[in-house]
Amino acid sequence: MFLSDIYSAEYPGPSLRVKKTVAVETSKVLLKENGVNLTLTVVDTPGFGDAVDNSNCWVPVIEYIESKYEEFLNAESRVVRRQIPDSRVHCCLYFVAPSGHGLKPLDVEFMQRLHDKVNIIPVIAKADTMTPDECAHFKKQILNEIAQHKIKIYEFPEVEEEEENKLHKVLRERVPFAVVGANTVVEHDGRKVRGRKYPWGIAEVENLEHCDFIALRNMVIRTHLQDLKDVTNNVHYENFRCRTLAGIGVDGKPTKVSNKNPLAQLEEEKREHDNKMKKMEIDMEQVFEMKVREKKQKLKDSEADLQRRHEQMRRSLEQQVRELEEKRRAFEAEKLAWEQQTGHSIEELRRRSLEANSKE
Repeated sequence: MFLSDIYSAEYPGPSLRVKKTVAVETSKVLLKENGVNLTLTVVDTPGFGDAVDNSNCWVPVIEYIESKYEEFLNAESRVVRRQIPDSRVHCCLYFVAPSGHGLKPLDVEFMQRLHDKVNIIPVIAKADTMTPDECAHFKKQILNEIAQHKIKIYEFPEVEEEEENKLHKVLRERVPFAVVGANTVVEHDGRKVRGRKYPWGIAEVENLEHCDFIALRNMVIRTHLQDLKDVTNNVHYENFRCRTLAGIGVDGKPTKVSNKNPLAQLEEEKREHDNKMKKMEIDMEQVFEMKVREKKQKLKDSEADLQRRHEQMRRSLEQQVRELEEKRRAFEAEKLAWEQQTGHSIEELRRRSLEANSKE
């Protein structure tokens, strides 16, 4: 769908995981549409519906969706608002098994639990396992059961422009979208296409005559992305916000957490901010004191090193003075012995030498 590999060897796709418990795992993919960078977060739930007992297997999904609403509400309700990335879930692609027998009880229960929390788009998986007539009949059966159980799925907006109305009508007629998935490239009539090759032919992924994959991709990424976000923000998020501020749970009963007075909430946030600033101030003072101690210790170490070097030089000079004094005494003793042996003094010999030089 995104023409990009969002899974890696360290993080394999859901089909390669050996998990039987429902988990909510996210992967981010960067798309470029007409020169615009678009960051999408893909959330999958490996293990959904695989257990023998699937009671409450939708709970992790609901908790994940509402946790993102809660994060957005907390950031929006602060005294000092910060611009945070919108991590709310704007679209839920619910895949229906191509059984040809309508929705399973788990499908109905899941969509009833989530239809007022997220935009649900039903998708028929592995549509190449059915003939076109079977697929059309299966679509009608799914829509009838959705209406029978009063499940609200994503509705295309009404617009005034005739061309957009035609586009919405074409997309509306394809719901639920029957898709074929493949990331392999095969040759067909001298051209390379993405699809699945069978002995009787090729099911092309990007061919509207074979499946609704292109229509679903264009709708989710290009034509209706902003409307999905608007419906999430104006309908589902507002419902969650009203319930949360009124202290009412999903079942309509008051929650255990009492509804706080907005002024009290502002005062509490102010106290939290003051405490945070005080903590930062204390931390900065501790860091400053630590730096001062390190500087003093460094100066002491430098002073001790200089003192040690000075002492070494003093001892070295004293040693040299002693050696010179010993050499002088040895010279004086040798001089005295020579004078006694020869009967002449060095001063007398020097004087005679000077007189002889002067006569010459």
